[in-house]
Amino acid sequence: MSRTYKATGINLKTQALGESDKIVTILTREFGLIRAVAPGSRKHNSSLGGRSGMFVVNELLIAKGRSLDRITQAQTLKTYPGLAKDLGKLAASQYLAEIVLCEALSEQPQEELYDLFNEHLHRLEAVSSVNQFGVLAHLAHGVFHLLALAGLTPQVQICCISGRPIKPDFTNPNWQVGFSIPAGGTVSLEARERLLREMRAEGQRSRGAEEQGEINNQFPVPHAPFPMPNAQTVVVHRQEIPVISCRLGAMELALLQHLSQPEIMQIDGARDHDWLSVEQILRQYAQYQLGRPIRSATLIDSYFAANHDATV
Repeated sequence: MSRTYKATGINLKTQALGESDKIVTILTREFGLIRAVAPGSRKHNSSLGGRSGMFVVNELLIAKGRSLDRITQAQTLKTYPGLAKDLGKLAASQYLAEIVLCEALSEQPQEELYDLFNEHLHRLEAVSSVNQFGVLAHLAHGVFHLLALAGLTPQVQICCISGRPIKPDFTNPNWQVGFSIPAGGTVSLEARERLLREMRAEGQRSRGAEEQGEINNQFPVPHAPFPMPNAQTVVVHRQEIPVISCRLGAMELALLQHLSQPEIMQIDGARDHDWLSVEQILRQYAQYQLGRPIRSATLIDSYFAANHDATV
């Protein structure tokens, strides 16, 4: 007889198996990420039909199997019906689920990730249907928090070169700051330009020294001293110049810096395209860190592009 275990989990992904079954990928508090068969769940009168749907939270009784575990009982604890009724919210939820699937571990408790994901699904569901671009703000908030939980927080408070705090300058309409995905966050354009000048000057000095060395080789100095046998070699590591992935205005930086807060609030002056820019930045950063594309992002692009055109 197969061993059984209990778990509380939320469905992240489903796929058909055979004629009537599903394979459900579940994030559980107790055992992390598991894949289990929901037998007969595609039949019309199956008790597991609704319980194996996306973003349904169940208390499960699961039987261990050789290759795949098997759900024997499921009692629904919570659902998010508001997500399925709104395409924007559903796309944002699937977007967050993809990140969770990348971060979640198997056979290890994932209580923090489980609670954080459910909290952001709850917030997305509560967004007013009138303010569709509020979905983007909550999506960006969720992405930022999930990255932070995984230890992949983008640096948005200080410059990655100088280590000095960066504050958005709203008094200058042309003010900008760089964002470098490979470097991991914001880069002061002034600090980068200063580093570039220093490296150019160092390069010119190095070329001058090489030319002088060639002259000395042509006309060697007699009785040149031999190097000391115990002399130490000093290796100097040059600081690399970060590649600027994009440039941010004052409002975009302010929104990014605000995402580290536990709750998201409306920022005066923030417009729809500002949140669109912030989501794009976080998407590129997350894809770079996770090493894979976020497929649901194409739904976000098409949905909000259509809604933006409709409101212009």
